Amino acid sequence: MADASIGHIALVGAGPGDADLLTLRAVDRLRAADVVLYDDLASGAALAHVRDDAELISVGKRAGQHAPKQAEVSRLMVAYARLGKRVVRLKSGDPTIFSRADEEISAAREAGIAVELVPGVTTATAAAAFIGTALTKRLVARRLQFITAHEVTGGLPDDLDLAALADPAATTCVFMGKATFPALAEKLLAQGLPADTPAAWVENLGADTRAVTGTIVEIATRLREAPPAGACMIIYGRAISISRV
Repeated sequence: MADASIGHIALVGAGPGDADLLTLRAVDRLRAADVVLYDDLASGAALAHVRDDAELISVGKRAGQHAPKQAEVSRLMVAYARLGKRVVRLKSGDPTIFSRADEEISAAREAGIAVELVPGVTTATAAAAFIGTALTKRLVARRLQFITAHEVTGGLPDDLDLAALADPAATTCVFMGKATFPALAEKLLAQGLPADTPAAWVENLGADTRAVTGTIVEIATRLREAPPAGACMIIYGRAISISRV
């Protein structure tokens, strides 16, 4: 049970980076925060809502760069709350999707600290909106699936359900896949996914956003030969119809 005499932790979704896609609840929690621990991709517009006297701490993780370990992030979050602080753990997209929120929720609960989750617009739906497509389509895509294509060592996870991912009647949104998607695409083609399956990547949602579209083979080739510098969301499936590039 949470101890009401100590602080409070809110895991807040910053959305894809656009200021006008923050939820009203997210803005409220940011304005009330004494301490904000934020990821690199969740900074920028969202931090404009934080009070001038609040403490801002970057705990972002970038491939190939030094960053605090998850255990240290959880320790900081709990330590500030134990001082009676209102702590916001600001995450890009939605905090419940591939953000290790489960570890932070567990850390807060084990410390007896109240923890709240504030949903955010996930980068998958924001990417679909940017390129002007629905993720589902009647009689075409009966299923929507989110996966991460990046394991802790940086490679492609070896426990992916390739049969499900090669289902032509599904739309798949790939998080953290720009380095591993070419290898994944090869496996999907070998599993029977048609080579002309529509696909897209959307880079840097929220700032200088860029989209590249084509078939799954073309997207995999582009990612292999000229990978983008920014964070990417990759989407593929028959439901995708491209109206914006």
